[in-house]
Amino acid sequence: MNGVAALAVEFFPMAVADLEAVTAVEASLQDFPWTRGNFADSLHAGYSAWIASIGGEVIGFSVVMQVLDEAHLLNIGIASQHQGRGFGARLLRQAMTNAAQNGAHWMFLEVRPGNARAVALYRHFGFHEIGRRKDYYPARQGREDALVFQKELPACR
Repeated sequence: MNGVAALAVEFFPMAVADLEAVTAVEASLQDFPWTRGNFADSLHAGYSAWIASIGGEVIGFSVVMQVLDEAHLLNIGIASQHQGRGFGARLLRQAMTNAAQNGAHWMFLEVRPGNARAVALYRHFGFHEIGRRKDYYPARQGREDALVFQKELPACR
């Protein structure tokens, strides 16, 4: 087992100092990534933004906007070299727990229908499809729909 694999993933609130690393992870994952400005705006707006880190290296992030009892997962990602090891599941679980602790009863998200790994992850965690947003995402050729998922969050007291 190499040294990185032996280290545990840790979660920290995202800070301005993390934005370059977070933006680099996002750019490596998406054809149409969020910009540094998108992440900075999320921090400025007070959204729940977290990083996943292994040995000081940012390997992932999540951004959740919460309004009253509804949380909306705006963005989540794990660097491709760290995918398939359960880190995305842990980051999603952490985002849901934080939202529930902050009074959210529901979490919503959009996902590309073609992102089979993400769709499977969300379904595994009990999200179910409640709709479709036509032409929601930019795509290499035109636009792509988004599946809208919803999950009731367990009460945290």
